Amino acid sequence: MTAVVFYEKPGCLTNARQKALLRAHGCELSVRDLLSEPWTGPRLRAFLEQLPVSHWFNPASPRIKSGEIDPAVHDRHSALVLLLEDPLLIRRPLLDTEFGKTAGFDDPRVLKPLGVYDYVVAAHRVCAQPQDASCPPPD
Repeated sequence: MTAVVFYEKPGCLTNARQKALLRAHGCELSVRDLLSEPWTGPRLRAFLEQLPVSHWFNPASPRIKSGEIDPAVHDRHSALVLLLEDPLLIRRPLLDTEFGKTAGFDDPRVLKPLGVYDYVVAAHRVCAQPQDASCPPPD
């Protein structure tokens, strides 16, 4: 079994489906509450550093959807400050695996070795959220 630390927003339907997929593929999950986790800059940055800054943000966050925050205008430092202040802005899930750490459920570096990447690509059009630009296509 592959161990995965899965940081979620409790009650998120999309995160529930992602956890079920990982478990069905033999992953042993340690599930944590993303919103109550005591994040520090270096600790959170480890999940984000391989991604473009705009992918650090949860596109379904009310502050993003309303236009209050535009991820495109932030650099690494200002984005990290915002995410630490408001964890609802963090793209989820955060995954910590032997293959690396990442934010979101579309990083082939992490999902391919876990055996779920092809399922994610196939199911991309079946997001729990209403279809809009909030679900970036996988690489």
